[in-house]
Amino acid sequence: MTTARRLALCALEDITDGGSAGFAVDRGDGSTLGIMAIRRIGGIHLYENACPHIGTPLDFTPGQFLDLEREYILCSTHGALFRIEDGHCISGPCAGDELTSIKAAIEDGVVYALLD
Repeated sequence: MTTARRLALCALEDITDGGSAGFAVDRGDGSTLGIMAIRRIGGIHLYENACPHIGTPLDFTPGQFLDLEREYILCSTHGALFRIEDGHCISGPCAGDELTSIKAAIEDGVVYALLD
């Protein structure tokens, strides 16, 4: 049985409600994993920072992943839109695909990524 690695990303208060942030973390094998964090109504949604269309990072400006209305995650490369709650692509070249979700935990005001 494998145990998930807990990686502290930031304090919850570092991401405004309705905002986003990006992180680069060591996968444990020498490679880096890009993670996006979206805060919504006090909760956190974590996804790999890679578009399912061609694998490019979604943020054009570091840590900014949302459309102007802050309703969807926006891929800056091709304009694909993803639901924040489940990472499902609702429009763009990867419509029907999903972002890769990462398990999250919030403990004592700290946001953790739980990696397998």
